[in-house]
Amino acid sequence: MESENNNSILPAVVEALCAADQGEIDWKKDGGRLLPSREQVIEIIEALRSVLFPGYFGISELSNSSIRFHVGATLDRVMLLFEEQIKRGLCFTCGHYIKACPECTQGAAQIIRSFLEKLPQIQNLLAGDVRAAYEGDPAAASTAETIFCYPGILAITYYRLAHELYQFKVPLIPRIITEHAHSLTGIDIHPGARIGENFFIDHGTGVVVGETCIIGKKVTLYQSVTLGAKSFPLTEEGRPLKGLDRHPVVEDRVIIYSGATILGRVVIGEGSIIGGNVWITEDVAPGSRIALSSG
Repeated sequence: MESENNNSILPAVVEALCAADQGEIDWKKDGGRLLPSREQVIEIIEALRSVLFPGYFGISELSNSSIRFHVGATLDRVMLLFEEQIKRGLCFTCGHYIKACPECTQGAAQIIRSFLEKLPQIQNLLAGDVRAAYEGDPAAASTAETIFCYPGILAITYYRLAHELYQFKVPLIPRIITEHAHSLTGIDIHPGARIGENFFIDHGTGVVVGETCIIGKKVTLYQSVTLGAKSFPLTEEGRPLKGLDRHPVVEDRVIIYSGATILGRVVIGEGSIIGGNVWITEDVAPGSRIALSSG
């Protein structure tokens, strides 16, 4: 009897949820926005990971002759799926919804072509990241172990793919990619950050890298490092201003140990070592050693 009463209220609840104008979350325009599919984007990125690390993810029984077939077939499938998702992201921003949008269709085709051409460069960067992880961690028995097991490598892989899409000004999808990596690893890297080669995140949980961070070559971060913003300039309406450089610049060969917090547009000079649990809001000269006082 109780279940019948509950069922009787469902039509009114459904109507209220679908009819209400909730401002920022209102999707009801021209029949609904053509949103990207989070599930399909994640599926695509996993397929791309199997192309960047062939034999490690996806099909493992690859030979010299079959690897080209695997890579070619995967990219052929991914190209079509990803082009559709990118078009949806572009249409979401431009304001065209279910109706066809020639500009976004053409833009998505150009972006996916340029993105695919970038994959060898991304693979080369990831090879350096893997090497940095193996050489930087005495517990790593092989480079294969870092590829299979290290959350830092997963997060960096997702970031490097998302960063290229961010560079092409693709809406929504880069954040979907990096936030999925965040949920899997606890490592939060904004796709807008600029990160150089041979980047190593050890352990990783709790690492935060902000949107306007610039990180040089051969940088190592340990767990719970924050490269964040110190404050947010506000508009007259009290909202944070967008697009300002508000995160740290970390130069080449810097090591930042666990729990360090670095805030604002400060520069951490080349070759510096930042000790654990320190709080930095000012520039650090090259070659510095910063640590909490033992006294």
